[in-house]
Amino acid sequence: MPTRIVTRFAPSPTGYLHIGGARTALFNWLYARGRGGKFLLRIEDTDRARHNEAAVEAIIDGLSWLGLDWDGEPISQYARRERHAEIAYALLDKGAAYRCYMTTDEIEASRLRAIETKSRFESPWRDADPATAPDGVPFTIRFRAPRDGETSVDDVVQGIVKFPNSALDDLIILRSDGAPTYNLAVVVDDHDMGVTHVIRGDDHLNNAARQQQIYAAMDWPIPSFSHVPLIHGADGAKLSKRHGALGVDAYRDLGFLPEGLANYLIRLGWSHGDDEIIPRVKALEWFDIAGINRAPARLDLSKLEHTNAHYMKALDDRAVVEKSAPFFARASVALDDGRRAQLLRAAPFLKERAPTLAAIVDAAGFLFLARPLDLSGKTGKALEKEGARALLAEIAGKLAGADWSSPEGLETSLKDFAADRAIGFGLIGQPLRAALTAGHSAPSLGEVLYALGREQGLGRIEDAVSP
Repeated sequence: MPTRIVTRFAPSPTGYLHIGGARTALFNWLYARGRGGKFLLRIEDTDRARHNEAAVEAIIDGLSWLGLDWDGEPISQYARRERHAEIAYALLDKGAAYRCYMTTDEIEASRLRAIETKSRFESPWRDADPATAPDGVPFTIRFRAPRDGETSVDDVVQGIVKFPNSALDDLIILRSDGAPTYNLAVVVDDHDMGVTHVIRGDDHLNNAARQQQIYAAMDWPIPSFSHVPLIHGADGAKLSKRHGALGVDAYRDLGFLPEGLANYLIRLGWSHGDDEIIPRVKALEWFDIAGINRAPARLDLSKLEHTNAHYMKALDDRAVVEKSAPFFARASVALDDGRRAQLLRAAPFLKERAPTLAAIVDAAGFLFLARPLDLSGKTGKALEKEGARALLAEIAGKLAGADWSSPEGLETSLKDFAADRAIGFGLIGQPLRAALTAGHSAPSLGEVLYALGREQGLGRIEDAVSP
């Protein structure tokens, strides 16, 4: 029976859920869930000086918003520090580690000599007789890394990557205060949690060599490593805030849908043919580590908006109203029952024009204008043309007897009106659009009238006829 796949996402709680971290979590989730495996969440909180409980909540909130669930409770790495220390002493007993009594000044001087001589840093305690160890002096535990040969990491994404052991010094695995270091804690946790596949950013590739040495020293099975190239900006430079390297919560606050953001993240560094829109169910079926590109992906906000627009159009009309409500509130637009009804009627047209929920507010700008509309200046120019207001009065009469149950019916009434008078549609369209929208961006006139409703639509026209 094949081993059940177990992946994990292991963020440090020092800030928000970064866009790169969200992609890493998504890749891990898809790989495990798509194969009936387990996806675990571990908070790497051993650095208590930088620990931020609010960041833990932000990470959990961001993952939940993206629809990424995990098995069991989130695991605290800090809570497992005694287990990490146990393994450090087990390595000591095996002869795979040693006590180091070097002071901070001695370490710094030794490192400078290693740099000057282009040699590997080594502690004098590596081969010292344990009997010469001083009593009552604090010590660290260092891993006894091999001096010769090389460590070869078989990476699914990067291929076989070889590290000369001469470049991998004896890292500290347990500090003098008993706190474990990152590379030890990660190995112990991944082993104890049964992680079979480690999928993470390629900034951890060097760590993989050190961690693999610890696995070997403990005679533990080595998980499959997949180091994914980091996300870059559109200019090819390392991603930063100026490129839009925000937290997941910021994209949510900008009005992106979780489905849209997740779809875009899937395509950042992975592809399935030419498919741009990949629903979650298809992503679970298609995603495979082998399809991850070796080249860094580039964040393109215009492409993100394009992808999100697809999911905006697919939203149920009532969902458009509910999901956009917080953005109207932020713009100080109160959605009472009447306005909600108008917004619901307009939803089919607005969601076609708005790439994000936030953009719905602007797209709906014409809906909630106070009467009488401000038709001064350039906005009302179309109404100043000779006969424009008289024409509007006739249009109002035509619409008064029209069928307001659909935008198509209203559009037909307007076209019939123009045809009956043998005039171009533009002659009625310009003054009517000014009267109804005061120059705000808006959909077709039939859709505008339908969204406004009979009372509001005729009222605005009458206001323009008799300013």
